[in-house]
Amino acid sequence: MSIRNTKLDAESIIKDAAKELKAPARRLFGKRILSLGGLVMLSGCNLTDDKSVNAMLRKISSFNDDAQALLFDPNKLAPTYPESMITRPFPFNAFYDIDEVPEVDASAYKLEVGGRVTGKRVWTLDELHAMPQESQVTRHICIEGWSAIGKWGGVRFAHVLARAGADTSAKYVAFHCADNYSTSIDMPTALHAQTLLTLTYDGQFLPPKYGFPMKLRMPTKLGYKNPKHIVAITVTNDYPGGYWENQGYNWFGGS
Repeated sequence: MSIRNTKLDAESIIKDAAKELKAPARRLFGKRILSLGGLVMLSGCNLTDDKSVNAMLRKISSFNDDAQALLFDPNKLAPTYPESMITRPFPFNAFYDIDEVPEVDASAYKLEVGGRVTGKRVWTLDELHAMPQESQVTRHICIEGWSAIGKWGGVRFAHVLARAGADTSAKYVAFHCADNYSTSIDMPTALHAQTLLTLTYDGQFLPPKYGFPMKLRMPTKLGYKNPKHIVAITVTNDYPGGYWENQGYNWFGGS
């Protein structure tokens, strides 16, 4: 095959794949996989068949997840920063406008922990605030291309899982939120030293726009993996997916 024909084939692949990647989530995903390696893999499928292209994209995404999981070091810490570098104001970001932020009644709030757990299953905010607290100044990296540095405080998530009697050999931890968001993470990330169930931002109670009553903060993950307004947690071996993951985002979502 000539160089000219190879170039035309690559252009055709990109053009056909672009037709499939119409939704914002798929466009963002496509930018990450349409490399030379992605093109070679895509060239093995029928690019005139939407189902064929979508199936191949899913396979590439799954491959990407597996590769990131293998590269993830549960003992390696993400960079931390001095408070002088905090981004003020820290950006609001969600799949809805700021005037749609949910209002959660703190006095009636209960965090439910279910699935593969044998210990404490229902938590109040007071109980979580009574646990040993720690803080971090870390960078939030958004898949949309921006980043910001913030100061988050709360309970190390591994301690919450231990108190709940979670089966730490389980594959997944899933999160269900008051704003109807959902996501899930791998157990090694859940147990990472910098994974916090945050209750404060910049020394104050977590504001609603940043996720009151609690947000899972993981500097080792991209922003969409950091759920806000958490109301329930499930430890499971069944793949839970998530709001964006079910629309084409990579599941592992490492930063």
